[in-house]
Amino acid sequence: MRADYDSTANAISIAITDAPHADGSDEVHHRAIVALAGDRPVEVQLLYPEMGITEPLTAVADRYELDREALHAAAQSALAAPDRLVILEVAARASA
Repeated sequence: MRADYDSTANAISIAITDAPHADGSDEVHHRAIVALAGDRPVEVQLLYPEMGITEPLTAVADRYELDREALHAAAQSALAAPDRLVILEVAARASA
């Protein structure tokens, strides 16, 4: 997962998977747009993160059955290192 906070655009981009291109999009929340390759989410654009990241990212995670905590970690990491690419590897939960 890659994330980048563009401070000029005031937006976070979270690449969920490597995809050569997106062929559609879905406005899941008024501040969260999901880029789609087919019907598969490949990237999340989060606008105005200073207004909060939990609500829009939860909406995205719920609609596409994505890991909400991983999206949140990516967004927080991007905000912590603005205008730089942050790469995260999020492992699956260990089963008990």
